[in-house]
Amino acid sequence: IRKEPKKFATHLNLGSLNEIVFYRKRNSDLHLISHCDLKNDFPGLRRDLKRMLAVNYILELVDALMPLEDKNEEVFALILSCLKSLESTADTTRIIQMFQIKMLSLSGFKPHFDSCLVCDKKISASAYFSHRLGGLLCLHCRGRDRDSNAVLKGTIASIRHLEEEDWSRAQRLGLNSSVRLELQKLLHDFLVFHLEKHLKSPQYLYI
Repeated sequence: IRKEPKKFATHLNLGSLNEIVFYRKRNSDLHLISHCDLKNDFPGLRRDLKRMLAVNYILELVDALMPLEDKNEEVFALILSCLKSLESTADTTRIIQMFQIKMLSLSGFKPHFDSCLVCDKKISASAYFSHRLGGLLCLHCRGRDRDSNAVLKGTIASIRHLEEEDWSRAQRLGLNSSVRLELQKLLHDFLVFHLEKHLKSPQYLYI
């Protein structure tokens, strides 16, 4: 791109879909782009700042979770579904939370919400979430991590539903304000703990 920046400037917008021809460099992860064909610029994403902040976060999260240049068609399809949804909805928080849950599952960082991590019993009432252990603890096993936090039954059910359903069906799930707030904190804290760093985008997402 350095040789002909004007040739590609209008194509490589943040959150655009392109078909790119490039030449690999053996000793570098910066390759030489020779051709770029714009497939979808997702113009609806550029209607307001909240949508673009959401796009920036989604791409930053993928970059943090996925190995460089690792081919993953499921993650690619998830990104496209997410971008299309952000074009048509103003509820960016909902889309971000859906993406976080599904992205964690696909990347191998999936938290354990099926049962208690220690005794393997199904969670039917009160439960606690352990960021350090990566999942739920029942009331009797909470002592394994005193830093674990109580989590609403509705939040657990919502995460399970969003993990299991495809993108279009997952969008139909209603999330009340309490569940949304808990999901926001739980997912953010979990990612920070396991990535061992703060991403730059989240501080601007919920302004």
